[in-house]
Amino acid sequence: MRKCHSPLEKVLDASCFPLVPYVNRIRGGEFTFRGRQVRLKPNMAGDPSPLHGQGWLNRWNVERQDGTSVLLSYRHAPGEWPWAYEATQEFTLDERGFSVRLTCRNVGDEPMPCGLGEHPYFDCGPETRIDTHVDCAWTIDEHVLPVAKVPAEGRYDLRNRLACGQGLDNGFGGWGGEARMSDRDWPYELRLSSPEAKFFQLYSPPQGGIFVAEPVTHANAALNHPESEWPELGMRVLDPGEQMHLDMRLEVIPK
Repeated sequence: MRKCHSPLEKVLDASCFPLVPYVNRIRGGEFTFRGRQVRLKPNMAGDPSPLHGQGWLNRWNVERQDGTSVLLSYRHAPGEWPWAYEATQEFTLDERGFSVRLTCRNVGDEPMPCGLGEHPYFDCGPETRIDTHVDCAWTIDEHVLPVAKVPAEGRYDLRNRLACGQGLDNGFGGWGGEARMSDRDWPYELRLSSPEAKFFQLYSPPQGGIFVAEPVTHANAALNHPESEWPELGMRVLDPGEQMHLDMRLEVIPK
C-alpha cells in the first residue's frame, strides 16, 4: 500500500479508509427507503454526489491495541443519515500479511440500509499488473455515476492487465473475491481477498502513480434503485440490532 503522512493530514492521502454504511455514490444525494425521503449534502469538494458514507470523514476511538492488532470504533448519531449505527475496524498483522474486519451494527429502532467496503491505495508503475475475475462492469458518466451494465471485456477485462494509468473509475460485478497484484520490480506478489465482497471498484487515474482496488458489498448508486433490486445489487437492510461485516486481507507472497 502507498505510504501516508504521519500524522495524517487529509483522508484522501491515507493508505486506506473504510466505507460505511454505503459505498461509492448516491445520485444527487437523494434516495427513498420505505416511504422516507433521504437527502444528503455532498461530502467531497468538486463532487455533487455524496459518497462512501460517514465513517471515512470522522474520528474513530481506539478501544484496544497491542503489538499486532488494534480495534477502532465509530458511533453515528442520526442526522442527515437518519439511522443510528456503530461501526468497528479490527486490524491484525501476522507473519504473512494484514487483515481488517469492518463491522456495522444497526443500534437504532428502525431498519437501515447498509453496505460496506474498503478503499486501499497502491503505488504503481508501468509494469504493475492486476489479475482478477469479474463478470460485468458499469460504464460511467462525467459524474462517475453508472450508466450501463456491460460484459467485462476489452477495456473492462481485469484478467492479468496493466493496473496503472488506465483511466478507469468503474464498478464491477460478479467479482471472484480475490485479486493478485504484481510488478517485475517487486520482490513479492500481493494477494487481496474479501469473501463477503461480490462487487469490486477499480480506480486507475490516467496520470498513473497509484491505483485503488476496492472490495465492496454493493454496486455504485445501488441506493437509487428500488428496494426490490437491492438483493441483485448487493445492498443490505439491517434490522434493529442486526450487523454485517466485511473482511479484507492483504497477503505478501514472495517470488
